[in-house]
Amino acid sequence: MNETLFSQIQRLFERTYAQVGINLEDCLIDRRRCVQLSKAAGASARELSVLARTFLRRANDQLYVGIYYSQWLIEQLERHDPRGGLNEANIHSLIAFVEEINHALHAALQFQHGQREIYTEEYARNLELQARVDTYLVLLLFVAFFRKTQKVSRTDRRWLRFHLFAAQAPDAFRDANLRGRYLETTALAARYTKFLDTLKGMRRVDEIRAFRALAYGAKKRRVLALVERSS
Repeated sequence: MNETLFSQIQRLFERTYAQVGINLEDCLIDRRRCVQLSKAAGASARELSVLARTFLRRANDQLYVGIYYSQWLIEQLERHDPRGGLNEANIHSLIAFVEEINHALHAALQFQHGQREIYTEEYARNLELQARVDTYLVLLLFVAFFRKTQKVSRTDRRWLRFHLFAAQAPDAFRDANLRGRYLETTALAARYTKFLDTLKGMRRVDEIRAFRALAYGAKKRRVLALVERSS
């Protein structure tokens, strides 16, 4: 049986970090349920992407996860399957697709390790920063797969960084909290991934595993320390 793009990406993250113990595809929800959960999430949630969303809820010491992808996004990935190559037609859809899987996986792993405060701003920023970092690394793997040398050029990296970091518009959010969240996490991820680009093989794997285990404040201090060291 052929693996779906979703299951391949989940398996990649699990190989890097840890087994989550569930098939996250079982957490997919339809548009009707997305609308219901969006209303329950409050006014600021209306500004979040209508193309892809992850919903988290804690009840009776259980974590409930809902992952939504719009029909348009799914059609884009089916029409321009990134497993056949990355290009302008599928890069943004793939970014959104990967980030939601990443949110769900890290939320589940953190919950399994005792994290119960899932409604704080620090928690949201932690998931967002981790997703930006991990998505960059996934995009690198997609690009390398289609290079004969399996090496990613500087041009490739600039193109990926533009679409993942520079092309985002977090300052467009009207809600000050959301604007601050995405401005900060995008800037931190852009800086941290530049550092990761200098590491090879297991050094990079060891670094991202250690980074993933940090709380958001510690992640931020780690990135800022790296910036100061290189300046």
